[in-house]
Amino acid sequence: MILPAWAFWVAIVLMFVGLLGVLLPAIPGTGFIWIVVLIYAIAERFATIDVFSFIALTILGLGGATADIWMSQLGAKVGGASIWSTLASLVGALLGGLIGLLFAGIGAVPGMLIGAVGGVLLNEYRERRTWKTAWRATLGLIIGFTLSTLVQLVIGIAMLAIFAWQVRRG
Repeated sequence: MILPAWAFWVAIVLMFVGLLGVLLPAIPGTGFIWIVVLIYAIAERFATIDVFSFIALTILGLGGATADIWMSQLGAKVGGASIWSTLASLVGALLGGLIGLLFAGIGAVPGMLIGAVGGVLLNEYRERRTWKTAWRATLGLIIGFTLSTLVQLVIGIAMLAIFAWQVRRG
């Protein structure tokens, strides 16, 4: 069942909200775009979004939704962080997110960033006993996290384009 044109335009507007979410951490990003695709595909019984396109959009959505994690970890590794420091950044991000959400009033996302940075910085200093090396690894984490925003934006635009192409071609 093909949905009316207004449903397509509502989905496109919602996907643009998802693109904003890539830049503004308070709004969901590529995961939100994927949910819009899922709802649209189910509502139209996969008439225009075929299974192969949906699988491709799901893979893109997973890549975008997890880009903050794997890009920041990759950046930390390139910056010289040990495996233990990258694990410390993950633990720091989890703890920082919980503390930021529950106690500090700063929110989960800033808390996660502070926790991840603190985890790498403190563990690298503990292991190597030099602040220069610790800061280099931390800078790699920050650069990786920053580049993840670009990756998410490209993935989000690709998801929107694939969705629009599939629906418009009928």
